[in-house]
Formats: sequence, C-alpha cells, structure tokens
Amino acid sequence: MRKTIDEKEFLERIRINRGLLFKICNIYCVNREDREDLAQEIVYQLWRSGASFDDSCRFTTWMYRVALNVAISYYRNTKRDDMTVSLSEWAIDIENGATDVDEDDMERNRQLLYNSINELNAMDRMLILLFLEEKNYSEIAEIAGITETNVATRLNRIREKLKRKIAQQKD
Repeated sequence: MRKTIDEKEFLERIRINRGLLFKICNIYCVNREDREDLAQEIVYQLWRSGASFDDSCRFTTWMYRVALNVAISYYRNTKRDDMTVSLSEWAIDIENGATDVDEDDMERNRQLLYNSINELNAMDRMLILLFLEEKNYSEIAEIAGITETNVATRLNRIREKLKRKIAQQKD
C-alpha cells in the first residue's frame, strides 16, 4: 500500500480513465451541472483515498469502486426525478432476436431501455452499467464488493425486470 500519492501519476491516470468517469456521471445525472459536480466529487474522493490504493489490484478496478460508491451516495442524497441513463453505444434487441428492426424501432427500443434502467435502484444501475461495459462477473464482483454468484443472480433478475418493464411500456 502506498502512503503518498504522486500528483502527476494521479492526474495521468484520471486523464486516461476519464471515459469511465463520464459514463458513471452520465448514468447517475441528467443535466450538465450535476454531472460536473459528481465528476468533481469523484475525483476529489479518488485523491483523498489515493493512499488506500493497493498496487496489487488494478487501478481501474479501484477507481470503479470509489467512483460508483460516490455516485451511489450522490444519487441517494439527491433522489432527483431527472436522473437518467445515457448509454450511447448500446441498444437492446427487444424483439427477441428480430434482425429486421428499422432505425425508428431501434431508437424507440433504446428509449424504452433508458426509461427502464432509470427506474432501477442505485445498486442495480451500477451492476447493469458494469455489465454493459462488458465487465466479466469476476470484475463486477470485485468492483461491487459482492460474490460472483450474487452478481450472476442479480444480473439475471435485473435483465428479467428490464424485459418486463419494457414489455409493459410497449403495451
């Protein structure tokens, strides 16, 4: 474990991983000011807890854990109705394997997915974010601080919940 933090190294790691921070901020905040506030709070907390970073684990894993904990606390403290999800490169095929979905349907499906994710609790949002980031169960478990079995179970339940919500919204 390190006792001191090298400022240049810290800033470089933040720069390299800024996309991770943007994704987390976007999933917990809808407006720009809130995203900026959350990003600033995350960086501050990363700096404050930098001495607790253990070089035996990957920096991004530790960064995810700290950032998601800050975001979840922020979400719980604000409980805003305007919280939303912004997943720019992922869409769900709601039609159960349909390959001939047109552009309008894809946009509608994407919006249904966003609305459904928006209704999840903070922990489920975190898990689905990590899943959509294509993290494996082991990585998700390490970041979330739960077992791989728990990750698998919760993700299955989340996916089923999302399918039900989307189906209800389509009717």
